[in-house]
Amino acid sequence: MTAARRPIPHDSAPRHVTGSARYIDDLPEPEGLLHAALHLSDRVHARIRSIDLSAARAVPGVAAVITVADVPGDPDIAPVVRPEPVLAQDTIEFHGQPVAAIAARDLATARRAARLVKVEYEDLPPLLDLAEAVEKQSLLLPPLQLKRGNAQEAIARAPHRLNGELHLGGQDHFYLEGQVSLAEPREGGDTFVHCSTQHPSEVQKLVARVLGKPLHSVTVECRRMGGGFGGKESQAAQFACIAALLAHRTQKPVKLRLDRDEDMIVTGKRHDFLVRYDVGFDAEGRILGYDLLLAGRGGWAADLTGAVVDRAVFHADSSYWIPDVTITGLCCRTNTVSNTAFRGFGGPQGMAATEYVIDEIARHLGRDPLEVRLANLYGKTERNVTPYFQTIRDNILPELFADLLASSDYRRRRQEIDAFNAHSPHLKKGLALTPVKFGISFTTSFLNQAGALVLIYEDGSVQLNHGGTEMGQGLYIKVAQVVADVLGIGLEQIRITATRTDKVPNTSPTAASSGADMNGKAAEAAALTLRRRLAEVAAPILGVPPDGIRFRDGMLQGGGNVMSFAEAVHNAYIARVSLAASGYYATPGIHFDRTTRRGSPFFYFAYGVAATEVLVDCFTGEYRFTRADLLHDCGDSLNPAIDLGQVEGGYLQGLGWLTMEELWWDADGRLRTHAPSTYKIPTARDLPADFRVRLVNGKPNPAETIFRSKAVGEPPLMLAISGWLALKDAVAAAAGTQRVHLDAPATPERVLLAIEAAKRKLAAAPEAVAAK
Repeated sequence: MTAARRPIPHDSAPRHVTGSARYIDDLPEPEGLLHAALHLSDRVHARIRSIDLSAARAVPGVAAVITVADVPGDPDIAPVVRPEPVLAQDTIEFHGQPVAAIAARDLATARRAARLVKVEYEDLPPLLDLAEAVEKQSLLLPPLQLKRGNAQEAIARAPHRLNGELHLGGQDHFYLEGQVSLAEPREGGDTFVHCSTQHPSEVQKLVARVLGKPLHSVTVECRRMGGGFGGKESQAAQFACIAALLAHRTQKPVKLRLDRDEDMIVTGKRHDFLVRYDVGFDAEGRILGYDLLLAGRGGWAADLTGAVVDRAVFHADSSYWIPDVTITGLCCRTNTVSNTAFRGFGGPQGMAATEYVIDEIARHLGRDPLEVRLANLYGKTERNVTPYFQTIRDNILPELFADLLASSDYRRRRQEIDAFNAHSPHLKKGLALTPVKFGISFTTSFLNQAGALVLIYEDGSVQLNHGGTEMGQGLYIKVAQVVADVLGIGLEQIRITATRTDKVPNTSPTAASSGADMNGKAAEAAALTLRRRLAEVAAPILGVPPDGIRFRDGMLQGGGNVMSFAEAVHNAYIARVSLAASGYYATPGIHFDRTTRRGSPFFYFAYGVAATEVLVDCFTGEYRFTRADLLHDCGDSLNPAIDLGQVEGGYLQGLGWLTMEELWWDADGRLRTHAPSTYKIPTARDLPADFRVRLVNGKPNPAETIFRSKAVGEPPLMLAISGWLALKDAVAAAAGTQRVHLDAPATPERVLLAIEAAKRKLAAAPEAVAAK
């Protein structure tokens, strides 16, 4: 029996549920371990006049207190665009920016000393508002603009025209395991770092940079993370670097673990966006011209904002053909924490903006938004070129729409909901059906590469290592299934080992939903090399040519003869044949020219559709999602159980972003929602009571991916856009007008305010905004 394509449990599932899975804070503490704490700025924007560390250093048990002046190497830890100092340098750029770090015999002592650091500031005027940043052109990077035809001329000629503004909020990653690193000095000046990171190679590079060491002097290991969601792609490096600097200073191991409040204050979020649109369309709702501005809040430093805004721009077409279009992306600079990667990486914001505009068009025309979506949907052989001039060759959305329309009974339910709303004065229902088209690949082309190392021991057991990291998404088990399939052995013969920079070098982050695609292909290449070597050894014994040997069920079969895998391995060892192989993979055919703004940045697209129903209490704005129907495309799934879990979890996390997870800064630029008491994430209670989730069957990936599977980490999150727009549908029913406005997150307060605002607008000008 093959291992791939089977619903096999996560490799760490028993350890997860029994509490025996070890995360960094669970590791046995090395002798002499010191604990680290940070002194955070209480100003939002200020010049540092002086820093007094004397009181902190005088605390008994304190081993070291450092600032940026104590960095022996280069203090800049920017992942892409400089500067981004590891500790504040001359200027404070946001409230909560780390200024100093302390190492002490225990955590309580380190935190007490951190509070004694005295900093003298000269306050500077902050820029906090995203709209103000747009008006002042406060930008971190040059804009990206995609353009086809003449959008403004097409809009001016169109029979109908709408324009407006929309705010899409950010989102905290709220991983269960916070940011944590443990750095140990080793002999010869080397440093070993345990880090909860999605990008061990970048942590290695930046630790080496701040220490002034070559990369070979630093080793980074990550066995598993307690969640990442993008928040540990670039941001984990800062805390690894601080731990390493303190370890270097004291020559003792140092652990830095942020508590939840610190983690939320210091680390970046999903980018919030200001959206401005101008759209022209015909009586059927077909878009004729579209001018869209996507302004993302990058915060004080670039971090990964350039790539995030790029992906937002690339996904602003959503699933629709737009003949004349201009899409502009801005990377805005404000005195707030530097925002970063988050599941979807800008794609959700670009798609949500256009799905909202589609909904606005439909309500302006008095049509079902579903019909407007279908009228604008990309075609298969025509109307199939994106605004960045990539031809879509794998579009299965028409089939997915037809499938879900039937299985969800959308049209009948639409009529029933309209009837319910007509007779229910205080409870209103809403329903929306939306698509997903998500491009798979890093838009930074050189990151689309991966390596793997497969070792076979003399007894036939196998050790597997690759550059991908495990954060609960099931990457390790999927890649192990690939290797088991290639070698024809059981999963129990394969030991999955921690990701380490001294085993597979120069790896890319586990991000962009590409972990299984790339690391699976790299591991397959290594396993194929070993299979070929074993076949060459076994061929004379079995009496068949090497290509006539089958590897299956732990046996090598050929010419009517069989040999156990372990026997073949032993024979290869005796014959002095290498039983170690590395594999490498680079995604083919992807490119984008920023000068011409054309290219094919994605290897393929993943698709999905979702219908969500909601019930709203018009007195309070509170609501419950009562039913959701999800249909998602995973190609020929490597592991249907893992993939189904990703679809379910992604949808619920998307609902959190769009409906309840509200980040709130006060007028002084201080984040006030920095704990679960004030920042609410969805739980099992928020799952729709009637939750129907299916994977698409019989649609293998046309692209040459690993076993024709498709990525599944990020695309399902955008299925939740249907929940947000179902709320907007219910708000329209409650207000008695189709012209309503609903920013995200659509919290109960915002839902209630939207209802009341629409009612006031209707009362002021009933003819202009009445429901059609």
